[in-house]
Amino acid sequence: MPRQIDAVVLAGGKARRMDGDDKGLVLLAGQPLIVHTLNRLKNQVTRILINANRNGDRYANFGHQVISDGNLDFAGPLAGILSALHHTSAELLLVVPCDCPQLPEDLLPRLLAGLEQENAELAIACDAQRSHPVVMLLRTELKQAIADYLSTGERRVEHWCQSRKLAKVSFADKPGAFTNLNTKDELTQWEQTNH
Repeated sequence: MPRQIDAVVLAGGKARRMDGDDKGLVLLAGQPLIVHTLNRLKNQVTRILINANRNGDRYANFGHQVISDGNLDFAGPLAGILSALHHTSAELLLVVPCDCPQLPEDLLPRLLAGLEQENAELAIACDAQRSHPVVMLLRTELKQAIADYLSTGERRVEHWCQSRKLAKVSFADKPGAFTNLNTKDELTQWEQTNH
């Protein structure tokens, strides 16, 4: 296993479906949504970065380095990933969105096993229904490949992932692990179902 694996939590979007509220800071079960994600990651990686393009001071209160997209403000998840790659010296980077409160506590070891078994450049999580390309483990040497892709005007994460040597790792045994909460109604529904 590599000595250092960092993670980035993506909280840099505009949260249009959350009525413009900063999604990572919206409360879920009495805590900001991002806290649920951070708690799932803290024992899996060496260091956590938070990618946020607004409210950086509030995100900094969670005790992790906050990074923005720089000159690519709100250019999508790949811009946040690229920013994280500029701020890490780790060999591998785990990427997760801020709105998945039930991430598996064995996310990293399973993605790492898939990456190594297939000698892939990146590994993404899949469940019984679909792939989740913003839940990935990637080799940090892909920094230039992401920069080149973004320079063409493209932003689609799944399209970029498919262009690389990709491992898809099944989490079919963990239904709901990658449920992301995009609206206030979904937050309320999750709270009613899970508490």
